[in-house]
Amino acid sequence: LDWWHADRYCEQRFAQLLFEPRGSEQASFSKLLQSQHIRGSVWLNERDGVLRKPKRRWDHIVPVLVFGEKTDTKYVKVLSDFPALPAVTACAHLQWDTSTQEIATVFSYAVPTFINEFQLRGFVDEEGFVRFALIVHGHHSPYLPMFRADRQWHHFCVTWQQENGTWAIYADGKRRASASGLCAAGPSAPQAIYGQGTFIIGQDQDSLGGTFKEKESFSGNITDLHIWQKVLSAEQIEKVRSCSVVEQDLVFEWSSNALEVESSVQEVTVQFLCPGPVEECRVFEVGSSGFSYASCLQSLPFICRYRKDAYWQLKKAQLESSHSLVGRVNTLAERTAILENIFTSDAQDMNLSVALGALDVLATVLREQETPVLESSDLLVVLRLLKQVSDVEVQEGEDLEMLEQLGQYYMEVTELILEQQNIETWSSVSQVIGGPMAVVELCDRMVSHLALLLTAGRTKITIRHRSVGLRRVMVKYMWFGYGSLQRSLSGTSGSAVVQDVAASDGGQKYLGTTVGTAVISSTLLSDYQEISMSVRYRLQHPDGNFHVFSIFLLHVSPDAGGMWSTAGCHVVTSLPDSTACFCNHTTNFAVLLQVYEMQRTTKEELTLQTLTFIGCGVSFCALIVTFILFLAVGVPKSERTTVHKNLIFALAAAEALLMFSGLAKTSQMLCFAVTAFLHLFFMAAFSWMLVEGLLLWSKVVAVNMSEDRRMKFYYVTGWGLPVVIVGVTLATSFNKYVADNHCWLNVQTNVIWAFVGPVLFILAVNTFVLFRVVVVTVSSARRRSKMLTPNSSLESQIGTQLWATAKPVLVLLPVLGLTWVCGVFVHLSIVWAYVFIVLNSLQGLYIFLVYAIYNSEVRNAIQRMKDKKKA
Repeated sequence: LDWWHADRYCEQRFAQLLFEPRGSEQASFSKLLQSQHIRGSVWLNERDGVLRKPKRRWDHIVPVLVFGEKTDTKYVKVLSDFPALPAVTACAHLQWDTSTQEIATVFSYAVPTFINEFQLRGFVDEEGFVRFALIVHGHHSPYLPMFRADRQWHHFCVTWQQENGTWAIYADGKRRASASGLCAAGPSAPQAIYGQGTFIIGQDQDSLGGTFKEKESFSGNITDLHIWQKVLSAEQIEKVRSCSVVEQDLVFEWSSNALEVESSVQEVTVQFLCPGPVEECRVFEVGSSGFSYASCLQSLPFICRYRKDAYWQLKKAQLESSHSLVGRVNTLAERTAILENIFTSDAQDMNLSVALGALDVLATVLREQETPVLESSDLLVVLRLLKQVSDVEVQEGEDLEMLEQLGQYYMEVTELILEQQNIETWSSVSQVIGGPMAVVELCDRMVSHLALLLTAGRTKITIRHRSVGLRRVMVKYMWFGYGSLQRSLSGTSGSAVVQDVAASDGGQKYLGTTVGTAVISSTLLSDYQEISMSVRYRLQHPDGNFHVFSIFLLHVSPDAGGMWSTAGCHVVTSLPDSTACFCNHTTNFAVLLQVYEMQRTTKEELTLQTLTFIGCGVSFCALIVTFILFLAVGVPKSERTTVHKNLIFALAAAEALLMFSGLAKTSQMLCFAVTAFLHLFFMAAFSWMLVEGLLLWSKVVAVNMSEDRRMKFYYVTGWGLPVVIVGVTLATSFNKYVADNHCWLNVQTNVIWAFVGPVLFILAVNTFVLFRVVVVTVSSARRRSKMLTPNSSLESQIGTQLWATAKPVLVLLPVLGLTWVCGVFVHLSIVWAYVFIVLNSLQGLYIFLVYAIYNSEVRNAIQRMKDKKKA
């Protein structure tokens, strides 16, 4: 199977796709697979969970045009009136015929005054790559390689705009070629691609709508052609590649009703698996015992992995089963609606109609069964069926009333298996399913299908059965009444029992508690994809007159089931009939130089936050001590100490605000104020780092300016420049200044560049200053060495010069802020984020060590104080 279906197959059988073997296990594991006659590549699960919750992928039922071999007769005409196009984007999926290396025309657009108005051509080169060239107004781009001619489906987009003649060609979501000057607007060129022309797929038009040549015709398959009268962004092209339609400025949408198909062109309807965002998945190479990556859509062998305790519970449930529930369901359905064997490999993917019939029969049997207590095997087969139903891929054009009815049956079955009499059954298979929160996770998957029911006239959907329900709007969430999950989660009605074990996210674990409101599972979505942002909830509890002192999150894990934790949410207000709470993501150092949104796991976010808090705490204390030392011990006044004190004050204020910025998220005004002051103080810290660089430059290179004038200039740079930058940013971007999910500058509106831009400039200046200082230091060290020890050995001279190079670098790095260069790389890997946080959150400690502990002026001042006290 492909990776996605292999992962689903294992998950439906209460297993997981094989994780990569550890180093010592690889060779023996490879031998074991070879003994079972398994060769080649085997799918692996990703340990870091990147692929565990992929973006939505779906099967797309579309008409595909099959052109077969090259002829001068096969063509397809697009039945659409095209307007004039000052900008255009055309995208499609295609399979290229590799049997010929002749030039093929993917599409051609002609108007009466110009035959070669807009055209895409390609051929297979000697190295096995398909090369594309774009033609506009008869002007020809070069043929450039796009993708391998491997008979697989590939996605392409071509864009052109009249302004500057800018063009680009994308293949499989990546920009492969781009340039400007392709028939740009000018006295001899039209302003736009002419409208009211003829668009032909598969042939080059030598006259309007005809005169085709066999050697220039297309051979292969093509589908999903869409055309827009604008240039799509890279993000929009990625959406189109995944079969989402960008509605804005759409000129032609792919539909068999909008095509005139010549009789020899075969038109077939196929179930097309849309490409996903992660195109390569990990594989284990049997024989070589190594790891590599393969296309996730490739069909490869796979192995499902069970934990031993879960496997034996499954075997025991299977052996002790009477299969009474399964028998009654299959008898009533008059077919095999549920398989008896949990381990069987015969289960097929369901469609909407089969899923609806199976759940209808199952709900009827559960409602009417004489013995209400489920056997362990019954519970497992029901959960397996729920897993299969939640994975149903709803096709376009299917009866949406059936989908809503499926949701009703799903909720009813969920409520019936959570009845109080089934508590012991849940416990008996706890190692297999991790507790009843597995149902919450399944419902979370099921509710995603309801997006298809939303229309302009129907903006929300609610489906419920007694105390279990789900709702789908922009925020999808489920509630499970106190009676449903309370029984299964704790089995007791007592008060909260606090376990003396910290939760993995830093909160306190609670395994048994009295639930005050409905248990909610909530996910925020945009374009059917999960997004990350802070949320404010108001939970009603009209029947319980009590004060809420804490909010708990119930975290679901495939291995450990559910656990209560206080991390991530807190109470804003508590009233007798309702509670307002705020759930958020935390701010960390790595986010300061992030110029676009990054999706990280909860564990990574927690690690970043912990490192930031510890590092900033140590750094803040060190900076305060250093500042006090400069003030208290009587260090002689000088330009250098004045600049140091200003830098220390700005950096300490910024780090103190950063540590406690998470507390400001509950108030929009407070968060705005904290963001503005963070911006100001971090900008001031960097401005004083720039002043440190300018001060160094004035010592290395003669500067004709008095000390008083220099200090005025330094103060204007250190404090005036940040005030101007923050003021201008607030004046121009007041309503889009703050990010949605933390108290820092907004990445999505590019306000972040009001910080990152000046920071990169300052780092560039200080890097040049440091380079100049090192050059001067090394040259003077060389001269001094020749004067004092003219006969020293070569090794000694090299050692002297190395120290002369290393010393200024080590001493100047913290005050020049050059460790912040790591922030440029935080987008590349989580490791860079960790390095960046460690280096910069400890910047204050570094300053304390270099400019206080090992500073001769400070030590001499302390010695004078000691001598004076002794005297």
